[in-house]
Amino acid sequence: MPQSDQRTTESFEVVAVATSAGGIHALTELLGGLDADFPLPVLVVQHLDPRHRTVLAGILDRRTTLDVKLAEQDETARPGTVYIAPPDRHLLVGADGTLSLSQSELVHFLRPSADLLFESVAGTYGARAVAVVLTGTGNDGAMGVDAVKSRGGTVIAQDPQTAEFRGMPEAAMGTGAVDFVLPLEEIPAVIRGLVDR
Repeated sequence: MPQSDQRTTESFEVVAVATSAGGIHALTELLGGLDADFPLPVLVVQHLDPRHRTVLAGILDRRTTLDVKLAEQDETARPGTVYIAPPDRHLLVGADGTLSLSQSELVHFLRPSADLLFESVAGTYGARAVAVVLTGTGNDGAMGVDAVKSRGGTVIAQDPQTAEFRGMPEAAMGTGAVDFVLPLEEIPAVIRGLVDR
């Protein structure tokens, strides 16, 4: 069966989001545009200072109708819930949506790594995954979006012209694996459209 036909018969099961510098504003916009009854889990890597406890989940939880929490080892990702990778932990997802946290080596000097999240999402969900790269410096996420695309998933990048920091979205676009390049404010509607079809 051709991949384009396959896409219409499979529904999406997860959204994975990567961001770094400027990410709190971007995540607030993105998550604020998704309704409380959003039918998928949202997994987020936001680069955070590993030396400090983070209040990111609390900040975002007040600004969206979705439930937002720090991801925990061995919990199952639930629809309508946003899982933030804790500081200094890679966030991975396995069979049946089971989350795992890892302190394995830094990737591009980073932990958590968007590349590792995206690669685990690609391996677990294949064509049923949506990967989103928002504002940030560096190139974290570029290898990961390639993995998502190669398994038939859908990749969205924030338009670098609308990003506070262009590095991550530009690196993702440089892979040729990005399906949609959109201003930040249009990304939630496109995600809802993909999920609802």
